[in-house]
Amino acid sequence: MNIWLGFLIDSLAFGATFIYGSTGEILTEKAGHLNLGIPGIMCMGGAGGCLVLNTIGKSGLPPFLIVFLGILGALVFAVFSGLIYSFLTITLRANQNVTGLTLTTFGVGLSKVIVSKLNPVVYLVSTRDYYHWPFAAEKNSLQLLGVLFFLAIIVALLSSWILFRTRVGLQLRAVGENPATADAVGINVTRYKYLATCIGSGIAGLGGFYYIIDYMCSQEAYLSVEALGWLSIALVIFALWRPHMTIIGSTVFGILFSLGGFITNISWIKVTMATTPLLKMLPYVVTIIVLVISSIRNKRENQPPASLGLSYFREER
Repeated sequence: MNIWLGFLIDSLAFGATFIYGSTGEILTEKAGHLNLGIPGIMCMGGAGGCLVLNTIGKSGLPPFLIVFLGILGALVFAVFSGLIYSFLTITLRANQNVTGLTLTTFGVGLSKVIVSKLNPVVYLVSTRDYYHWPFAAEKNSLQLLGVLFFLAIIVALLSSWILFRTRVGLQLRAVGENPATADAVGINVTRYKYLATCIGSGIAGLGGFYYIIDYMCSQEAYLSVEALGWLSIALVIFALWRPHMTIIGSTVFGILFSLGGFITNISWIKVTMATTPLLKMLPYVVTIIVLVISSIRNKRENQPPASLGLSYFREER
């Protein structure tokens, strides 16, 4: 395979991690909640899926069922983490920033404890080909375009369609813009906030699971999930709070993030070790540029929800 084509496919596959994380965060933010716990939730999703696969990896179950149960395990752990965040910030009205950061610390620590105790031969080696379908037999970058990669594309497109083409999406956006007005017209604000946050957390958790099991397929991959979680939050700004735009944004992020390592492997390009960290800054620099441009244009549809980060007190309506 051509080296440039391989790089592009690898960047697409790597970017799917961001699609999950940023799509989950967009759904949460559309309900008016800034969830800085996404990195921890992604770690918990990865740990949950690995734990399930470690239990059933050599049970003789059909490959389809093993793939499904692994995804289900990631969803359960991530949704539970999202439920904790929801209870604290929606019911108890705790500070969203503090709660999110606390959840990240908790999720990262607990996931390291869980995954470090598992047997990689069981949850990685015995199941990786199932998740690499339909290109499991390939010996090049194509094998990275597996089940979870295509699921990420479907989730992003479906989320965007629901947000901008359905009544449910309209009501969810109304909750994020002005919960008092939404409440006044009969929309159940609490229900929408809980559902958006928990579903968003579940989607984000799949990103951590995908990165560990499908993309990296490495015993040490769980140590890198937290950093990718923060990048996923940054990608929300790049995507202008539109889930389908995360597909483009994640590809750009994947290219920029992988560029440092790729360039060093090209013989006719001389890159010093001091330059490589600067190349890894590119995704963040691009995000800042997009934020500046969107602020200058000042188009309402390109701005975050008006009530983002603010707790809703019905008594003050």
